[in-house]
Amino acid sequence: MAIPHPRATPGYLTQRDTEVRLSRAVRVKNKAPSPVQITAEQILRDARGCQDSSINPPRKKIADFDELSEYRLGERNLFEEKIGRAGCGMSAWVRYARWEEQQGDLTRARSVYERALSVVAQHRDHTLWVKYAEFEMRNRSVSHARNVWDRAVALLPRVDQLWCKYAHMEEVLGAYANARKVFERWMAWHQGTDGWDAYVKFETRYGEAERTRALYERLVAEHPLPNTFKRYAQFETKHGEAERAHRLHQRAAELLIADGKDPEVDAAIATNKRISPYEDAVRKNPLNYDAWFDYLAREESVGSKDSIRDVYERAIANVPPAEEKRYWQRYIYLWINYALYEELDAQDMGRAREIYRECLKLIPHKKFTFAKVWIMAAQLEIRRKDLSAARQLMGKAIGMAPKGKIFKYIEMEMRLGNVDRCRILYQKYIEWSPANCYAWRKYAELERELGESDRARSIYELAIAQPALDMPEFLLKDLAEFDATAGLSSIDREINAPRIAKRNRPLPDEVSDAKHLKILQAAHRWKNSKE
Repeated sequence: MAIPHPRATPGYLTQRDTEVRLSRAVRVKNKAPSPVQITAEQILRDARGCQDSSINPPRKKIADFDELSEYRLGERNLFEEKIGRAGCGMSAWVRYARWEEQQGDLTRARSVYERALSVVAQHRDHTLWVKYAEFEMRNRSVSHARNVWDRAVALLPRVDQLWCKYAHMEEVLGAYANARKVFERWMAWHQGTDGWDAYVKFETRYGEAERTRALYERLVAEHPLPNTFKRYAQFETKHGEAERAHRLHQRAAELLIADGKDPEVDAAIATNKRISPYEDAVRKNPLNYDAWFDYLAREESVGSKDSIRDVYERAIANVPPAEEKRYWQRYIYLWINYALYEELDAQDMGRAREIYRECLKLIPHKKFTFAKVWIMAAQLEIRRKDLSAARQLMGKAIGMAPKGKIFKYIEMEMRLGNVDRCRILYQKYIEWSPANCYAWRKYAELERELGESDRARSIYELAIAQPALDMPEFLLKDLAEFDATAGLSSIDREINAPRIAKRNRPLPDEVSDAKHLKILQAAHRWKNSKE
């Protein structure tokens, strides 16, 4: 029987097979350091970047209270591990507290915030105090929220955000007295002007003019700066106290002269010297609109945008005492110049639009109106590319205060090619003033330009049939020209001649006050006296 070779036996290894063969050593030719060095941080960052963030853990379905308790216990252990690590920031504490809040365990969430505040590094972090107080407010724990705010402002009284949020909470709750107490505590620390501004705005929102005036007095006493005096004067002007505003300007000039070498102070003093003569003029007679125009011209040449607006607001506040047009004719140009300034110089078309709207509200349209204001307001709407607003405005003008100049709106519609709308407007024009030959002639001229001879003839017929016309000779002249251009026969001219001659007779006494008739009557009397 043949004996098999040892290497042929399965699982049998020889010594040669078990020998370890080492690779041949490679000689390094360049032992200089690589120009690009890779650090351990770069390796970890690349590894994190390669992770797939779209893979989310499976959602757990909790069946009973025991599983819920187990889930909560596991999450709390994870949060405790995170906040237990060295260098843990405030965000980990806030996430832990918000998770407890989502679980409905407000006591535990409150405990987490208190533990976070016990950390020395986070004790003076005002952001943590804000989040703690907002947590209490979200859950309608007003007493707890007030307690947190009191502790926060006592620990960090120089942080304006804490005071602002504390006062805002009291205002939202309707506890205005408590809000004022918070502001007074804030002002006791002699803060900057931001705190005073917040206090003033609070009182202004609720129409407390006297309280606001007292606050401004305290503000200018504690911070005698040009800006504070300016805001105080603007407040007095807005409330119609021009005399107080003028005294404030003088007081500011006296105080600011002795302050020293401050550019803002020097600018304020120069401004006061510049406007002092004009201030004296308008203070002596606020209804002297020529003085206001001079003041505004000076201010527009050298003043700032805010100061120009301030003077305009003061000027338009002086409404004429009597509702007679002759008193309003100069005053209305203050509004017009104000709107033009906002549109052309300040480039604020929205503000210009509001100025026109306020002006139209102020004019007593039942007694008189200003067609110029209506037309300029509509033209502004067209420049703003709001044609519907312009049409609505002119329609309102025709309905409230119809006037011959207002019907120039027809020319605008004609340029836009709206023939039907022009016809409707001419009909309104004629209904409002049937004795106005100008309206009849323009209406007939429109139809003639459109080639509507029948319509034009009908308009002429209706105009001649009116019992009274202001300038019938011009209308009859147009009718004769129309007949000539229309190519009427001699028979037609003979038929129309008696009617034209009849229309050429003198008008009744009730319409004899037209200018041309007055001249003719005076000439006739002079001729009779000579004879």
